[in-house]
Parts: sequence; structure tokens; C-alpha cells
Amino acid sequence: MRNLKYTTIDEALQKGTVKVNLRGWIYRERKSNKFIFIVLRDESDIIQCVVSKAKNPEIFEMAEKLTIESSVKVSGELKKDDRAPTGYEVSVSDLEIIQIAEPFPITEHQSPELLYDNRHLWLRSRKLNAILKVRHTIVGAIHEFFRSNGFYEFDAPIFQPSQSEGGATLFEVKYFNDIIYLSQTWQLYAEAGIFSLGKIYNMGPTFRAEKSKTSRHLSEFWMAEMEAAWMQLDEVTDVAKDEIRFIVKQVLQHNRKELEILERDIKLLEHYAEAEYPTIKYSEALEILNSKYNMNVPWGKDLRTIEEAKIADHFKVPVVVTHYPIEIMGFYKPPSNDNPKEALCFDMLAPEGYCEIVGGSERSLLIDDMMRRIESDGENPENYEWYFELRRYGSVPHSGYGVGVERVVMWLCGIDNIKDAIPFPRTLTRKTP
Repeated sequence: MRNLKYTTIDEALQKGTVKVNLRGWIYRERKSNKFIFIVLRDESDIIQCVVSKAKNPEIFEMAEKLTIESSVKVSGELKKDDRAPTGYEVSVSDLEIIQIAEPFPITEHQSPELLYDNRHLWLRSRKLNAILKVRHTIVGAIHEFFRSNGFYEFDAPIFQPSQSEGGATLFEVKYFNDIIYLSQTWQLYAEAGIFSLGKIYNMGPTFRAEKSKTSRHLSEFWMAEMEAAWMQLDEVTDVAKDEIRFIVKQVLQHNRKELEILERDIKLLEHYAEAEYPTIKYSEALEILNSKYNMNVPWGKDLRTIEEAKIADHFKVPVVVTHYPIEIMGFYKPPSNDNPKEALCFDMLAPEGYCEIVGGSERSLLIDDMMRRIESDGENPENYEWYFELRRYGSVPHSGYGVGVERVVMWLCGIDNIKDAIPFPRTLTRKTP
């Protein structure tokens, strides 16, 4: 079987009745005295293959040795069979065993922790295969969106000398004879890049040492960020809305089969792809929470997950919330001219309980104010002198935001734990495999 031309299972399923040559792994198997039923999987799909003892006794004897995850090549006649998992069946006429797998450590009804312990093997599951294909589309869509809208890709260092999102969440790294930190965001360096390139974006790993065990937090995750000169708050929120709608449309175009495997409500995603996303202020969000849902959230308090979920579900589409209290925001988010207690910032909240998927703001041009706020966080403003120089030499209004890639994957796939939105999750309690 060495010189045969092989197709993927998905390609074979498109051909109908024809002889096919396939290769893959044993996803399931069932044996009787007369027939061996093999469900073969590859990267594209699964298909049932049948070995008949009466027709091919030698192949039947070989197939009896097969175990879950054994690797094989098969040839045979493909024909329609509505009883088969994907509606077609291969009558096997030739079989080559590549490797007989040892007893597979993952069986049905395993605990989540065992699946994470065996993540290197569980990646083969249909669920994770589907999620990773959706993730692939999302990442590609982000690049396509920004490049088609005149943004340049711009890379920033992962080793950074100071914090940008709070010192309590920094990962320290020994850097020769010094200490440095893993990147919390690309943003500060992006603010330098816009003075050269105007509109820029990036896709990269982000590290936050948050001591959180929730289903929505990772210690290492991927963030897609953008920054643009001359852009103000209303403009940057429009870009974010357009980007998210574009991503949803791309997933619907390329991943319907995966969404069906994940049992996602496709009609709902179609609604998200076309709907208008409202923008409200933080104070309006409090009015909704307190008057309609009796939640008694005081002004000045950051919104918790339960409150974000209530706001998004109130509108039943992603919603942008702007003008959060400045005292709970990062030093680089500027005060509003209309109300200095409010910051010119925003979050986008996804419905169905998925909450914040985008966060951004205008960037402050007020050096003295930023120095004061950095000092109040226990940081040394001198560490940001290079950043302040961006304001001293040709300063202009500018804005940006970051999209949490895993949170978007989680939302669009309809999964309940962010650890399944990335191939190998890193959390407070998990650093292997």
C-alpha cells in the first residue's frame, strides 16, 4: 500500500461510491465472529470501515489485533449507509497496520482533571479537534480583518522591564544578572509603534499571574491587540464591534461541521453576526442592574462576572460598556473631559454568560496624572520615562484594545471552561503536560 494515493476522510465522503485509500487512527472498534467494525478517524472526520471474515479472512485476523488509537492504512469500496456514524461505510479490501497502540488511558466518563493530565492524548478527541479548528478560523479572521483594514502587524517584546496591568499579576523572570517580567500586554510598545505606522495590530502570548481558579482565567493566554493614532473612543469601539462580527461570520462560513459536533446553536451565532451591538455607559449599566434586577451595585465598584452576564443577557447580543470609574482603571486610561471621575475606556461583554471578551480605551496624554497614578500603585514613574517621551514628541490622540482569543473561542464554541479553548492550558494549579 506504499505507492497508493491517499485522501482524507472528508475528501472521501464528498466522492460518494468509489474506491478509497485512507489512513488514520482507530477511534472506536467493535468485533464479532463474522465482522469487525472500525471507526477510523483522521484530522478531517470519522468513517466506519467493515472487515468481513468470509470475504477477507487474513485481513480479519489482522484486524482482530487492533486497539483504540492504533494507526492503520485501509483501502476499500466506499458506499452510502445511513446506519454508519457519518452516513458512509468502507468495505475493507486491504489493511496495513502501522502501529498497535497500547491500552489507551482515556476511556468514557473520565474526570476533567484526568483529561487535563492526559491533554497530549485528549487533543485527539472530536471535541478538542472541533474547538481547535474553530480557534484556527478565529486567529486567521483576526489577521484578515486588520490587514484588510490597513493595519500593520507589529511585534513587541515578551520580556518587559515593568508592569502595565498591575504588579500583583507579574511573572518574574531571571534575565542574566537582572529581573525582568513576562508581558502582560503589547500595548505600551504599540503606543510607540503608531507614531511610525499609524494603525497596527498584534497576536501574541500574554502572561498574568492571577491567583484565580475560575473557569474564565488562564495564566498564559493569547491576546489580539490593536492601536491606532488619531482614534477616539467612539471610533475604537466601532472597530471592535466590526471585528467581532467579522470573526463570527468567518466561523459560520468555515466551521459549521465543527459547530454541529459541539452542539452549538448556529441560529444564535447567525444573529450575533448580523446584529447591532449597543453601547452604554457604566452608569447606565448600573441603572439597569439596580432598577430592573435589584442588584444594588454602588457607583465606583467594578462589575463582577454575575453583573456583566446580567447586562449582556439583558441585550441578548454583545454590548459595549464605556466610561468606567477612573479609580479602578489602569494609569494609561484618561479621564473624561465631561466627568473626570469617568475614564475613556470600554469593555465588550458577550451574552450567554461569557462576559468580557474585549477591553480597551483611549490613551492618556496627561503625564502628571499618569505619574501620580503609577506612584499610587507603588510603582516608580522613572521606569516609564521612555513611555512619557511618547507624549513629549508629537503627541496625538490614540486608542486601542485587546481581544482575549480564548474567551472568544470559548463563547463561539459554547464551552464552559476556558482551559478547553487552548491546546495546553496553564493555570494557577496546572503547568503540565
